[in-house]
Amino acid sequence: MTIAARQFIFVQPEELKFQIELEKHSYCDLKVINNTEHDIAFKVKTTSPKKYFVRPNTGVMQPWDSCLVRVTLQTVREYPRSMQCRDKFLVQSTIVPPNTHVDELSQDTFNKEVGDTLQECKLRVIYATNGDANHLNFDSNVVYQRLKSERDAAMKQLQELQKEVEIHKRRRNRKNSYGLSVKFTLLVGLIGMAMGFILNFLLSDDIYHN
Repeated sequence: MTIAARQFIFVQPEELKFQIELEKHSYCDLKVINNTEHDIAFKVKTTSPKKYFVRPNTGVMQPWDSCLVRVTLQTVREYPRSMQCRDKFLVQSTIVPPNTHVDELSQDTFNKEVGDTLQECKLRVIYATNGDANHLNFDSNVVYQRLKSERDAAMKQLQELQKEVEIHKRRRNRKNSYGLSVKFTLLVGLIGMAMGFILNFLLSDDIYHN
């Protein structure tokens, strides 16, 4: 078996499983094993670097040696909508000269176009909960978050409707008050005209009698 055909490293476990808990960090340990008689450099990459801390994310192992890598999922403030996670991890490995220190690795060490002996191992991510009770709690929290969002949206719409109703009431009151004032003015005018007519009639009648 040639060097290129041999698998440089073994990674255990083959998938990263995180126990999801609100406001808490969760982590998963990976064991990277050198499967050759050569010094092997490795690097751990992820599709979501802002969500995970990987320590160490790069290292060099002597022949048949191993290294423990801890992957930490940052604090979760709310439960994800789905238990299916699309995040992926990639562990790259390549042969390096004996006694190479990790600080001596060049930037092109894990470049596929440069390293002809570069191998890759892909790992998927799984979200889980602690038992069925927590799983039910997980589901209930997901439902709660959705209901809370819907309630907040409904409350906002209700407040907007209340504002519109108040505006319509004010406009209607203004129109009603304007209508009443016009009617009152007309009524006063009519009364005044009637009184004037009556007075004129009475005065004119007195003149004829005199």
